[in-house]
Parts: sequence; structure tokens; C-alpha cells
Amino acid sequence: MTLNNDKTLEDNSKNDTHPIVGDRIIKGEGTSQDAWQNWAGLQNMSRLDVTTRFPSEQRVCIFAPHPDDEILGCGGLLLQLAAKGNAIMLIHVTNGTQSHPNSQIYSPEKLNTIRPQESLEALKVLGIDHQVAIINLDLTDGEVFAQQAQFHEKLASFIQPNDILVTPFVHDGHPDHEATGQVVAAFAKQQQLTCYQVLIWAWHWAEPADNRIPWRRAVRVDLSAEQLQRKTAAIACFKSQIESDKSTGNPPILSAQTIARVSQPWEVYLYESNA
Repeated sequence: MTLNNDKTLEDNSKNDTHPIVGDRIIKGEGTSQDAWQNWAGLQNMSRLDVTTRFPSEQRVCIFAPHPDDEILGCGGLLLQLAAKGNAIMLIHVTNGTQSHPNSQIYSPEKLNTIRPQESLEALKVLGIDHQVAIINLDLTDGEVFAQQAQFHEKLASFIQPNDILVTPFVHDGHPDHEATGQVVAAFAKQQQLTCYQVLIWAWHWAEPADNRIPWRRAVRVDLSAEQLQRKTAAIACFKSQIESDKSTGNPPILSAQTIARVSQPWEVYLYESNA
């Protein structure tokens, strides 16, 4: 998850920038964890039966705009898929090299190595690194919208006819998340593949019952206490994103509240069958 240095960012304050896509603004603390926990719509949401919806013989391809999004959004789903034996492919769309502008600690060159390594460590903490194949598309962080044609072309080179695709919500609020979601969802529709869109940054800018999210298509994956503990431990592997940058004085990319919102005993996906 990278928040800084995107061409679609707008300066909303004297010293900070925040992603803006339409009216989906990632700024401030966002909607509280308690507000989501207390929303009846979330409590009453249909549960996703991973066993039946993700047949063991089908490969699942999970798209992460930046290394860490796969855990923040899908850590629980990853555990459940690995437990039932699905082949899993993790696709890093970018390496998240622009997360720390002007940093003397986290230069783009260093992040190009650090962030994929953090992702691998997270998969090891989950205990599923040996079950996940990783592809790096090497698109430019912050420029995924501008590289949609290249992205689509790369998809055609490795997606198989029976794959199930999992991608960020097409209106997730972060430009790279939205670009990834839109390219993958369009490809899935074209190839008649099942596609799930996971909410990640939407938990920040949206509110319960927010009409900008098609809740009628939403399904909930419940996590056991052990699965949640392992997901939380995996998130802690992304030190570049959860620690302050002493060289610039900037706070962590992922605030404590951001982490709390995605460390719930559930994950929410928007389901679309294109078959």
C-alpha cells in the first residue's frame, strides 16, 4: 500500500498529500473500527463459503498493487485457500517503490528489494510461502493507470482459462488499487472468469451503508481466532510501512487505525461471476 508521490494526488494541506479519486478521499483517521463493527449490514452480510466457491482444482490469482496489499486485504482468504489445497498465484503489480519520497532510509532502489522481501516474510509467517507462486509485473508505482495496456497484455500471458481472480475494489480510493481493480475486472469479464474485489482502503473513506459501494454483491469471509492472529503477525512484517521514517520525520504509511480496520475477524469481497 503506497500513499505518496502519485500523479493523481492532490495537496490537501500544507505538508501532506492524500490520494483522491473522485469523492473517495484517503485523509485523516477515516471511519472508526467501532463504526464498522457496530454496523448491522456487516453483521447480516452473506458469508462466503470458500470450500464451495473456490474449488480445490482451480487456481486463485491474487493481485496486490503493492507488496502488503495481499495480506492487508486477503490474509485470511490466503490461509483458507492454502489449507484446502488450492494453487495460489500472488501477483505484485508494482514493488511500491514510491512510498517514501525524499527518504534517506527508504530510497526507491532500496524499496525495490525491501518490499518484496517483506511480502515473502509475511507469507512465511502465515506458513504458506511454499504454496504461493509469486509474479512481479514490475509496473511503475503510482503509474498503474498510465500502464493499463501493458498490464492487460501481461495478464494474457499467464492467466489460465479456469483461474479465479481476486483484486482490489475498482473504486477502492487509491489510484493504483483502482487501476488494478479495473484492469483485472475488465479482463475477467472479457475472459468470462470469476472475479472477487476486496475492500482495503474503502474501509477508510467509506461509511456504513455507503451507497458508493455495491453492498448487494458483498460477501464476508469469516476468520477464526488463529487465522486472525496469523494475519496480524504477517502485517507486522511490513516494517517499511508501519514504522516512522526517521530521516524525514514522516509518520508510518499504515497508521495504527488503518491496521486495526483491516485486522478484523472478517474480510469483505464483492463477487462477480462472468461465466
